[in-house]
Amino acid sequence: MTKPPQTSGPFQKTPGWLDWYQNPSPSAFTLPPGTVDTHCHVFGPGAEFPYAPERKYTPCDASKDQLDSLHAHLGVARRVVVQATCHGADNSAMVDAVRAADGRARGIATVRPDVTDAELAGLHAAGVRGVRFNFLKRLVNRSPKEDLAVIARKIAPLGWHVVVYFESQDLAELADFFTALPTPLVVDHMGRPDVELPPEGPEFARFLRFAERADVWVKVTCPERLSRTGPPALDGERESYQDVVPHARKVVEEFPDSVLWGTDWPHPNLTGHMPDDGLLTSWIPRIAVTDESRRKLLVTNPARLYWPDDPA
Repeated sequence: MTKPPQTSGPFQKTPGWLDWYQNPSPSAFTLPPGTVDTHCHVFGPGAEFPYAPERKYTPCDASKDQLDSLHAHLGVARRVVVQATCHGADNSAMVDAVRAADGRARGIATVRPDVTDAELAGLHAAGVRGVRFNFLKRLVNRSPKEDLAVIARKIAPLGWHVVVYFESQDLAELADFFTALPTPLVVDHMGRPDVELPPEGPEFARFLRFAERADVWVKVTCPERLSRTGPPALDGERESYQDVVPHARKVVEEFPDSVLWGTDWPHPNLTGHMPDDGLLTSWIPRIAVTDESRRKLLVTNPARLYWPDDPA
């Protein structure tokens, strides 16, 4: 993974865009056999899979082969490729990456309300098992509630789930809507808690009570997005993303059978720093403190959600 990231085709990266870390350290924690990365992306390459005209950002390319290389380096066995917003509702790059993995990958798509049953059946055959909706106001032009309600009814017969991405302060206005959807829910990045507030406080307690639903799964992902303290200090005086640990550990302890982990490679839209994916794995044993909880987080839970007929 030594070739510098670049953007191909008729595209120029968004000014200030941080490229993914080219030469990650050896994995700081040995992942158990069967580990699933439930949150990763592919970007382009733009020359083969053009970025959407309506995109909010233009990334560097991050291909399926480069994702393969990272997972081989870390010891990841299977993956869930989540459609990136820079590709809009054109799922071609994501589907290509899922198909190329020969059964070792699942996909999360972006679709529009007018998607047909035939189109959904084609995505299902390719390995797609859910749709993602972004409620971050800085990344979408309007609330997608109406679209999501229509799409959720269409995907429910397939056994798919809905992945939702929102800010913690917006949960109060979204919770009743999410609860009424006819599908399971997967929540990205613990609902983006404010980690400067205590995990025992009322805001995070609201999220935990929401996650008590039997059909809600929670990704304990992206400490690099949530942290105020940041990556490990060069002098060794500070561990990586230590301020996010109490919140993530509480989620793992309260919901051991419905938590998921992922890398978020290639880490889109970060502005402060780009994490070393090898060092990111050192965070796992700090939030899942027993062998059993780690196996559930990394292997058993994602296998049950994404490969229910072939969980091994």
